Amino acid sequence: MRIITAIAEMQAVAREFRSSGTLGLVPTMGALHSGHLSLIDAAKRDCAHVVASIFVNPLQFGPNEDFSRYPRTFDADCAALTSAGIDVLFAPSAETLTPAGATTFVEVAGISDRLDGASRPATFAEWPPSSPSSSISSRPTVPTSARRMPRSLPSCAPWCAISIFPWRLSPAR
Repeated sequence: MRIITAIAEMQAVAREFRSSGTLGLVPTMGALHSGHLSLIDAAKRDCAHVVASIFVNPLQFGPNEDFSRYPRTFDADCAALTSAGIDVLFAPSAETLTPAGATTFVEVAGISDRLDGASRPATFAEWPPSSPSSSISSRPTVPTSARRMPRSLPSCAPWCAISIFPWRLSPAR
């Protein structure tokens, strides 16, 4: 498994992968468990190449939530991803994907203010930009989403609909 932290390098590797088949992306926040590994298995079944990303978005945490306490198990995650047989781990820093002064947020009308968004407004305002940031860097043909987080599918569907990339959301079974 190759670990990439730079956007330009991820874009170059993704171009190479797409030239020889489909590229699946499994975006995560790390602290991997069997649900993440099932997404990787699904991506491996559907795609010639699989990239997983680990990115804990500081903007996704509300003012009363402790970003610093979110579990970070990078070495264990790398071991699990290596065993799972992915091609690349894209693990950019927060500074790479959310540079100082970043002001782009997403509000999906009728969705962002419901479910988790009602009590955690930052969840949907910030989650979609961080996922496309990983996606834009790798430009997958099949971004894979978790059925355990069905709330994320409606918030990302508008991104796929207006995207210049030929994406289809692929919920794991």
